[in-house]
Amino acid sequence: MKLYSRREMVRNTLIGIAAGAAIAAVPLTIAGRNGGNGADDAEIPEAEIAEIPAESEIVPEKTEADLQNEKIAELSQKYENLLSRVSTIANAETKYTIDEQQNIAVYKKCNEAVVNITTQEMAYNWLFEPMLEDGGSGSGSIIDKRGYVVTNVHVISNASRINISLADGSAYEGKVVGADVESDIAVLKFDPNGKELRTIDFGNSNNLKVGQKVIAIGNPFALERTMTTGIISGLGRPIQESSNVIIRNMIQTDAAINPGNSGGPLLDSNGKMIGINTMIISNSGSSAGLGFAVPVSTAQRVVNDLIQFGKVNRGKIAITPVQMSSTIASYINSAAGQAAGLSKVRITNGILVSAVTAESSTEKSGLRGGTFPVRQRYSRSNSFNLGGDIITQIDSVQVATYADYMSALESKHPGDTVSVTVYRDGEYVKLSVKLD
Repeated sequence: MKLYSRREMVRNTLIGIAAGAAIAAVPLTIAGRNGGNGADDAEIPEAEIAEIPAESEIVPEKTEADLQNEKIAELSQKYENLLSRVSTIANAETKYTIDEQQNIAVYKKCNEAVVNITTQEMAYNWLFEPMLEDGGSGSGSIIDKRGYVVTNVHVISNASRINISLADGSAYEGKVVGADVESDIAVLKFDPNGKELRTIDFGNSNNLKVGQKVIAIGNPFALERTMTTGIISGLGRPIQESSNVIIRNMIQTDAAINPGNSGGPLLDSNGKMIGINTMIISNSGSSAGLGFAVPVSTAQRVVNDLIQFGKVNRGKIAITPVQMSSTIASYINSAAGQAAGLSKVRITNGILVSAVTAESSTEKSGLRGGTFPVRQRYSRSNSFNLGGDIITQIDSVQVATYADYMSALESKHPGDTVSVTVYRDGEYVKLSVKLD
């Protein structure tokens, strides 16, 4: 009603101005023969009558008032058009902000492609009879209409049975196609039985920026297909997931990720998967704004290998690796070690090369294995050789632990050549090693 009153007020004002201008422009007319008190009109000679144009040919010259009226009419029409546009926008269904509309669009596009994964594990009752009991739960993304699902390894670890639930409530039994512990990525497969599946497309994680908006969809605390939003808080984070696994180049986000989100997608504002939500860092076990996702550049390579081969074909250094420690260093530097002809060492970490596989590319590269056999105390089977090279760096990755060693080779393929720095006879030597 307020918009209508303003329009009427402006229209009336413009009409008033136009009317006033028109009145001011009209000349006074003296009444003639048929009028009141004025003098009789003079007769017009016939010769002059012939020169007067017909009424249809008469085009009155525009006065200043006419031009003003036209201008007022033009402005009035423009104002009417503007009011119409404002009214249309105000009455349209634009109840949401641009950011909200974006969130709604991504959720609508992707939520049906996010699955809920629950597992059952084999256990034994008090009579030692085998039985299935509830295991873990998590999320996954349908990446292929044939029923392929990507998730985390830890979501399905120790599972005897895997159940996959879709957005429409239907449930299927999933089978493990392949699992890769080094990246914590697993691929499952279920038979959709002709059902048309929604899928999530892989995006690009190579050009991500800190501050970029991200969206997570998953099943935290069994609340299916929950969406949370946030930003990328950091890139290239090396996160140690277990004693032997460091996942490098992780995406850090403040989007709320809780138990049950693991394996679900981290999406960009276009609904493309840029990461797989994997873990949180929290003292309470709930979201503390420190969530981490495996970048899709890693996931895509791993998934392709798992589907094709059932495992990831990584390049490897053909050695028997042993974690270097202060205990080993102390023994090498002891009287017994020196009596055995071992060179003293000044480092206590790295990967000790116990043995090199014969006739391998690693052996041809010049990497040396140990020659003096020892075994750990109280163990008859865990023996290894001392005196070999100690790997301290692979390419640009410093190698202090076995997890570092595995992480440095995570993205390598057979036939790739890497630069390996070793500690040998008190000096650092750099070798070029072709991976087997």
